[in-house]
Amino acid sequence: MNIDLSKLVRPNILRLAPYSCARDEFKGRPAHVFLDANESPYNSPFNRYPDPLQETVKARLSDIKGVPAENIFLGNGSDEAIDLVYRIFCNPGVDNVVAIEPTYGMYGVCADINDVEYRRVVLDEGFQLNADKLLTACDDKTKVIWICSPNNPTGNSMDRGEIEKVLDRFDGIVVLDEAYGDFASQRPFRVDISKWQNIIVLNTFSKAWGCAAIRLGMAFASTDIIGLMNKVKYPYNVNELTQQKAIDIMSDLGRVNKWLAAVKSERDHMLPAFQDLPICEKVYPTDSNFFLAKVKNATEIYNYLIDRGVVVRNRTKVTLCNNCLRITIGTPQENNELLACLRQL
Repeated sequence: MNIDLSKLVRPNILRLAPYSCARDEFKGRPAHVFLDANESPYNSPFNRYPDPLQETVKARLSDIKGVPAENIFLGNGSDEAIDLVYRIFCNPGVDNVVAIEPTYGMYGVCADINDVEYRRVVLDEGFQLNADKLLTACDDKTKVIWICSPNNPTGNSMDRGEIEKVLDRFDGIVVLDEAYGDFASQRPFRVDISKWQNIIVLNTFSKAWGCAAIRLGMAFASTDIIGLMNKVKYPYNVNELTQQKAIDIMSDLGRVNKWLAAVKSERDHMLPAFQDLPICEKVYPTDSNFFLAKVKNATEIYNYLIDRGVVVRNRTKVTLCNNCLRITIGTPQENNELLACLRQL
């Protein structure tokens, strides 16, 4: 699908002159005395503003993710990238977006914040999307389609063929959120971004990397789209401590891979163990670090667990998820404590 980005981007964003960081003005030339940014000369290195484009982090991430650095955006969590998509492409009160339902709640929240109509297309009973239904929900004011795969809260990967149909036939932006992709076996779309001009793939350090506290999200897209995101983002959107922690964690891939293997192993143990519980009616297939389970009375069981200091997520009010709990895979000790509590019911 060949697209004309200039027809999708909000006119004011096309005209926007981005804020010029002090550090950008001498980029590429040697410097050792910094008297340009009104920083304190004391308390090094925290007295200096961080790299506004996180070039060291992106260079390392490029090697790991198999995506050129110029095709990477880094933000304050994936939520920043989600909000930027609305701010770049959607005219408030005019345009709309389409999303699968149920899915990650921030797509809808950001739509409301940005005054953009949010159209929900309900998944089938197997929690799968249908490309034709998604495209039928679109009109000439639809700027973005949101797809989360593996999906939250259902845990399953969306059919790759159906996603490709959307990418091939939709003349707007398709955002594919692969926050849980490290736990799945499906080929990640981030390595195929060169095939489609209209794709943005999201990822995060919060899940497989064990770094939710540092709030670092990723977006992979064409250089034109990445350029727009860098143009609109706040100048120093990723702080120095976050950048340093990301570099540290990427220097020890062996440790991260052990965590990933441990979660997958525990997932293989937890699904049948939970299914055997008398309170469980169904455990849904998952490609994530969590699973969705239908139980006899989700709210009652949720409150019972809370009273015993065990926290899961009650999803019973979510579309297609009546009487469902979403349960994250923890350590063996945490998982066993959960099972032990539920066996007492």
